[in-house]
Amino acid sequence: MSASSSTKRLAQPPADPEAGRLVDAGGIPTNVHDLGRGAPVLLLHGSGPGVSAYANWRLVMPGLAERARVVAPDLVGFGLTPRPAGFEFNLENWRRHVLSLLDALGVERCDVVGNSFGGALALSLAIHAPQRVRRLVLMGSVGVPFEITEGLDDVWGYEPSLAAMRSLLDLFAYDRGLVNDQLAELRYRASLRPGVQEAYRAMFPAPRQRWVDALCSAESAIRALPNETLIVHGRDDRVIPLDNALLLHRWIERSQLHVFGRCGHWTQIEHAARFTRLVGDFINENEKP
Repeated sequence: MSASSSTKRLAQPPADPEAGRLVDAGGIPTNVHDLGRGAPVLLLHGSGPGVSAYANWRLVMPGLAERARVVAPDLVGFGLTPRPAGFEFNLENWRRHVLSLLDALGVERCDVVGNSFGGALALSLAIHAPQRVRRLVLMGSVGVPFEITEGLDDVWGYEPSLAAMRSLLDLFAYDRGLVNDQLAELRYRASLRPGVQEAYRAMFPAPRQRWVDALCSAESAIRALPNETLIVHGRDDRVIPLDNALLLHRWIERSQLHVFGRCGHWTQIEHAARFTRLVGDFINENEKP
């Protein structure tokens, strides 16, 4: 190999780990991580600033992909999936986007894992498109009524700065050792991508209690869900209250509840190996009559 070719190769920028592959989902170029083989499981991320499917699920995807086909998209307005002109941020439109993605990937029915905001979307999918959803995993989930926490108000009210991002990451994690300058820098830069902050400001403008309410599904519809459901929450979550998990457990007949101690809003990061085993075992259980 010549010196010039070696230099040329070294000069190539590293691949962006947040970039999966682009899939046309109802006319929306959607960034999707699609890995593993077997029964499909759809991972729906949360709504924090700078979030993406990779940022949310990077520690979970490899382990789950050993037991299932993992599909983890950037939802409209997040990560590398753009907001089309005229797209209004609401559950109906996000749900339509996800269903278009499943159609494009040839996925007729799947298990759905929803984190926080993604939990509200998972509930909405199970209620409005029941034929597409087998089992549910709701982690730190919204989708039921609660008074907005100071933590969630801060998350949705984020204005870009490295200090603000560091403060939010401290809020998410119980173990502050998981929050370092490199992670804060990565999430901060992600929040500065063209169009990302503009979209984020449009999603949850103040007063923000109305967006908590808008993400709720009707109690009667949640109570009627027939899906086997795993509810997961961090006991020390300062963004979404543990009471949400207890309420969902009361309302969903075929549910089980797992609460992690010494854990904030980042169950899938703070207890990644345990979370992956828990979800993997749950989705691979034999169906009960």
